Amino acid sequence: MEDKKADIFNCGKELFSSKGFKDTNVSDITKMVGIAVGTFYNYYSSKEKLFLDIYQQENIALKQSIMKSLDFDEDPVNIIKKLLSLNINGMNSNTILREWYNRDVFSKIEKQYREENGVAKYDFVFNSFAEVIIKWQSEGKIRNDINSDLIMAFFTALINIDTHKEEIGLQHFPHIMDYMAEFIIKGLVD
Repeated sequence: MEDKKADIFNCGKELFSSKGFKDTNVSDITKMVGIAVGTFYNYYSSKEKLFLDIYQQENIALKQSIMKSLDFDEDPVNIIKKLLSLNINGMNSNTILREWYNRDVFSKIEKQYREENGVAKYDFVFNSFAEVIIKWQSEGKIRNDINSDLIMAFFTALINIDTHKEEIGLQHFPHIMDYMAEFIIKGLVD
């Protein structure tokens, strides 16, 4: 049974990677796996659920890779800038993660996933980065008078800004991200 679920997951990942979310349907996945469409629904309640499970796995792998590549003894301003840059580059280079920028599709997928799973919020940010924030607070590297959850919300907001880069202006976007990261972290170290 787990083999079929893994097959559905892997074939879904392959098809979402090559065709995108919108152009992949359940029958494409089931044909590739060699199962009936009804069997798909024994494992996943929807195409959106499968996609978001795949998205989450890809996102976690990217975040873990980024976290391993950083030296957290460096200056917090430099770390944050590197973290954001690596995240944006990683998302742009992965066809599944790139769906994040397709807000019409992704917001619907995320909403449905939350409704199906009873989750108020789906966290796509760096879970282990919260530990770094708490560590920096205890070491006096950043302000400890601001709740670490609120600090993480600043970075979540910053990451979400990249979905609006066309509205901001592509010519300004990379600089705005750098400066906003710098302004946030400098506000936290003062």
